[in-house]
Formats: sequence, structure tokens, C-alpha cells
Amino acid sequence: MDYQELGFKAGLEIHQQIEGLKLFCRCPALVNDDATPNISFKRKLRAAAGEMGVFDKAALYEMKKDKVYEYDACSSSSCLIEADEEPPMEVNKDALQVALEVTLLLHAHIVDEIHFMRKTVIDGSNVSAFQRSALVATDGYIDTSKGRVSIPTICLEEEAAKKLEEKPHVVHYRLDRLGVALVEIATDASIKDPEHAKEVASLLGMVLRSTGKVKRGIGSIRQDVNLSTKGHPRVEIKGFQELRYMPLVIENEVKRQMKEKGDAHVRKANPDGTTTYLRPMPGAARMYPETDVPPIIVTKELIHSLTLPELLDEKALRLEKRYKLSADLAREIVHEEIPLETYLVFSSLEPAFIAQVLVNYPKEIKKRYNLDALQLREEDYKQVLGCLDQKQIAKEAVLDLLVDILQGKGLNIAKYKTVDEGTLEKELKALAKANPGAPLNALMGDAMKKFRGKVDGKKIMDILRKLSS
Repeated sequence: MDYQELGFKAGLEIHQQIEGLKLFCRCPALVNDDATPNISFKRKLRAAAGEMGVFDKAALYEMKKDKVYEYDACSSSSCLIEADEEPPMEVNKDALQVALEVTLLLHAHIVDEIHFMRKTVIDGSNVSAFQRSALVATDGYIDTSKGRVSIPTICLEEEAAKKLEEKPHVVHYRLDRLGVALVEIATDASIKDPEHAKEVASLLGMVLRSTGKVKRGIGSIRQDVNLSTKGHPRVEIKGFQELRYMPLVIENEVKRQMKEKGDAHVRKANPDGTTTYLRPMPGAARMYPETDVPPIIVTKELIHSLTLPELLDEKALRLEKRYKLSADLAREIVHEEIPLETYLVFSSLEPAFIAQVLVNYPKEIKKRYNLDALQLREEDYKQVLGCLDQKQIAKEAVLDLLVDILQGKGLNIAKYKTVDEGTLEKELKALAKANPGAPLNALMGDAMKKFRGKVDGKKIMDILRKLSS
């Protein structure tokens, strides 16, 4: 499709959970508390008028459903504040610091005073019927392969509860996640096509992860897409979990808009790449002032106290150049948060080889042996690499020793003890003599069966070539 001709416009809203404590209480930010719920209660919710005395139509739409909301909670991760039985505490300063770091990384302008507002939410995901949200910065940007994308707003807000089950008149929620601090980043509508949307989301995710203070894994970051085409109103698509599906969902939504007319509304992204109607589009009428949280004055001292992290893309480039790694290997080292430099104590080993062991060997172990290499400890890798560094084993033995450790056999290097060059040459001469006229690759295969893990394969090939010349 020619997205420019279609009048395609799209922007993103990124919501990223922050590690640590919740935003307005001192409960830990456990979005999946394993404890058995020991708190339960029910609520019915109603809409509140916004600052101008007008009710938001999306809130009225939800309220007319007249549903009962049931909540379960664990005292290990929720308190009276989540139940809306106690006023919020002072804003979590660590979460605020993360939001400020993100604003600086995105070249945004921090506001002088941070004021929390109440955003009306009547679907039961907030016990109080509102979400607290505050504007932290404006006018940021991110550079992409298709030009600069502006970031009009960056906010700090609280996460919603997790829906467990929905019946016709009752919705069941769990409160582990409610109140977890979120950074919300909103772009302008300059995204040019579905693949560009994926690139922008990926870059913003990289910036957020660079802080080292945000949650990882499915559900810890959510992307909403706002899009429209010529002659069609804006539609918001919520619920993207994996970036790889974003282009397909956007493409299908554009096709839907070409066939259907309608009002602005919110849709849900489905796993099959389609979308379904959720509710009318909310507007400014859902916002009203938060009277329980005092404004936060942003001082020069506060801003100067921030230490900006190295961006993950910059770190990958630094590792690539410094240690002569491939670009893909460097990116994986950074993405998987592998502390490569702690393994570089082995002076005789190339950093690129150590990186291969840490990144690619676990995949090979899973593929060939169906073993979980995540069970290997840093100590296990260092023991095996230490044996190689001291010339006690050959490179080929590294993977086998890691497999032995995973299989509970321990670190038995005796069976992988290297063969001296004189003995090796003698054995290979005997092999060649016993197989006159055999192709070099056949001799190599037989030799590797006998010396696997004991001799560098390159050394074997070099000797065989010399013997056959």
C-alpha cells in the first residue's frame, strides 16, 4: 500500500513499568505476586465530571454497563491505598528520577512543576475509578531511519489492575499490578508506515531499558497505536505485547478503515493480527485535578543530580569496536544483559570467542541436547574458560564441558585432556595409512570422532593437509 497516498498518520503511546516500589505507597512492584490472595472486596464505580463539569463519553459508556467489580489482593504487594481506603503517600522519588532520566535521554524539556491529575477510568481496572497521571516533560524527539519523530509529552503515572475474568455483569481483577509506576511516552503522528512504527517502538524501548531501572518481560511494556487515514477518524489500538505483530495489525487496520466508516474509537489488538471494538474514544473531559498529591517543584539541583546512563545502542557499538565483535553479537550481549567484561580476565582468549560462548553456546546446547543453559552460573563458565586459558583443554571441549555440568557430571577435564602435537601427528599418519586414497573430509571426520574435545579441529586439518601433500 502507498501509505502517503492514503493519508496515513500514526503515533505511539509507550507505557513502561518501573522497578522498585509502587508510585504512591511503599508496597513492592510485584506485578505477579505468587502469594495466595488474602484480601477481597467488591466495588461499583461511577464517573466524575472533568475540570469543565463535563462527563467523558467513554466513562459514561463503561458506567452504563452497571457491572460489579471483584478484587483479590495479597498483603505482600497491596495495601489500603490500592483499595482506595487510604490517601496516597508521597510520590516515589526513585520512580520520578527514572522518568526524568528518560526525558533527558529523549531531549525533552522538563516542566517547572509536576502536577498529578485524575484520569477517569470506569472499567474496573482502577479501584478508585481514576488513574493518577502527571506531565513530566514536553517537546522531546527521537531520530529514526525515516527522519525525526517528535515526542510531545512524557508522563509519570500508575499502572492498572490485572483482569482475571470477565462475565456479563461481573469483572474479576487482581491488584498486584495496581499502582506500579509507569513512564508514558507519546509521539506525534509523523510515523510514516507500519514498519516505521515498529522501529520507533523498538528505539523507545531501547532508551527505556538503558536506564537499567525498568521491568523486563511480556507485559512490562505496552504499546498503543493511534492511526488514521484520509477521510477516516483517529482510532486507538491497544494491547500490543510483541513488536513483531505491530506492522501486521496496523496494515489490517488500514484495510478495515478502507472498507468501513465510523466515529473515533478504541480497538483491541488481537493475536491473529485483527482488531476488535472496545469503546468510544476518551477525551479531555475525563481529566480533573488530584487534590491528595502536592505539586513537585523541579529544581536545578534535582536535574543536576541525575546521572544519565549509556544508551544500549551506544554500548553495543562500543563493545563491537573495542573487542572486534560482530554487530549482531554485540547487540545480543547488550540485549541479554550479559556482563562480557567480567569474563575478560582470561588473557589468552579472544573476547570474540568468549562472546560466542556466552551468546551462541546456550542456543546450541538447547538445540542439540534440549538442556536449559540458563541453569549455568557465571562460576561454571569461568571454570571452563579458565581450563581453556591454561591450555588444559581445546576449544572444542568447552561446549561438551558445559553440557556435562548441566547433566550433573561435574567438571571432569581428564577425558578432554589435550593431545600433544607429536602424538597427534603419529595417530593421524596411522589413520591416513589405514585409509589410502580416502578424501580429506572423510579422514577429518574419523579424526574428529577420536579427538573431539581434545584437539583444535583446525590443527587436525592442517596436519592432514600436510600429510596429503
